[in-house]
Amino acid sequence: MIFTKYKDEFEKLNTTILGISKDSCDSHKKFIENKKLNITLISDKEKEIHKIYGVWRLKKFMGKEFFGTIRTTFLIDKEGIIRTIWDNVKVKGHVEEVFEEVKKLK
Repeated sequence: MIFTKYKDEFEKLNTTILGISKDSCDSHKKFIENKKLNITLISDKEKEIHKIYGVWRLKKFMGKEFFGTIRTTFLIDKEGIIRTIWDNVKVKGHVEEVFEEVKKLK
């Protein structure tokens, strides 16, 4: 949701923001409407993109292990090269950190 707030600033730097989750398109539509998002969300129900980017991994919670999505941000340049990866992202201050990295690439 924070990326939505800064979408225009990223676009000024010719940067597109995409969100990907294993949720369905219908779920994404409801989420977008509920949270008033203005970014594109991609449904990856089969977890193909998750697995390619290595974000579908073993997680632990309350002593139990299970597979799930590790919240991760990738900064990919116009040639398709991954320039920066933020793994196991925490929301506070994250969008600002990503924005600063984008500015460095310009």
